[in-house]
Amino acid sequence: MVDAESHGRVPSGGEAGGGRRRRAGQGARGRWAHVYAALDLGTNNCRLLVARPTAGGFRVIDAFSRIVRLGEGLGASGVISEAAMGRTVEALGVCAAKMRRRGVTRARNVATETCRKAQNCDAFLERVRAETDLELEIISAGEEARLAVSGCMPLVVEEARHALVFDIGGGSTELIWLHRGRDGNRVDTISLPIGVVTLAERYGGDAVSREFYADMVAEVAVGLVPFDRRHGIAERVAGGGVQMLGTSGTVTTLAGVHLDLPRYDRSRVDGSWLSFDDALAISDRLRAMSCAERAANPCIGVERADLVVAGCAILEAICRTWPVGRLRVADRGIREGVLQALLRAADRETGAAPV
Repeated sequence: MVDAESHGRVPSGGEAGGGRRRRAGQGARGRWAHVYAALDLGTNNCRLLVARPTAGGFRVIDAFSRIVRLGEGLGASGVISEAAMGRTVEALGVCAAKMRRRGVTRARNVATETCRKAQNCDAFLERVRAETDLELEIISAGEEARLAVSGCMPLVVEEARHALVFDIGGGSTELIWLHRGRDGNRVDTISLPIGVVTLAERYGGDAVSREFYADMVAEVAVGLVPFDRRHGIAERVAGGGVQMLGTSGTVTTLAGVHLDLPRYDRSRVDGSWLSFDDALAISDRLRAMSCAERAANPCIGVERADLVVAGCAILEAICRTWPVGRLRVADRGIREGVLQALLRAADRETGAAPV
């Protein structure tokens, strides 16, 4: 299992915003009085960041990521399986131990699509509470999208009037349309009930024919049409001034493969640019491979090998619907958005300025 952050590696350069830092302790006020944690439990992954505040943001001091496949089989059964519960509770226990060891005093632990859908979610939450002492909060698809875009905002270039941000998850895909105007940013979101796990379970994740792959792309593309029409995104793209930003295991994996990394390196991937031509060429190459061949790539590995082609199909549908030409890759998202919100809330409690 992958037990370190971002494909087996604690993030380097984890600070968001920069600036000097102070020690949390007696007499500290606002953000400076706490150590923070953000936990994101998705359909496929369990991820944690632990951070200390800085004047401009936060500095990551610990991290964890493990593929748990909480939503495995959910589409067919409607429930979280005992095996998936066991894997996930074990990973959450590791997170809880890290939070205790780091002296976390402010945390938010969010759960997304699988917990929104599972008929036995209450039993799962109770088991998590009993075995790890963690309280999970099920957030809406809209809040999930807003947290993701908040965490990714530093990667939106200043000259972009509009940004299309997407997060390809295990059980759903979140799309965010960001309009930057003189009166501030306006954001709208949509959640498609299609993710890498749900798609791979329906179409298969080993040998994927061109026909099956085309069917996956077409299915996703149909789901994008209402969001496109609501905002006239295709017309905006044709006129220029739209940036595309992807935050998900799919885009970070493709970026790592494109860079031919000997092992996944967040510092090389986060903030990098990937052209659509390169992304689609890599997707076609991965589709033609066997699961074992994909698993041999150090940026994919055994645990992603049967899911990455489904992610490629979702990405291809997005690229073909909105041909921006290139996208920026974000190895950040919900957790960073949660941490930023926790910092702001701590500052508001005492009226302490974030300096």
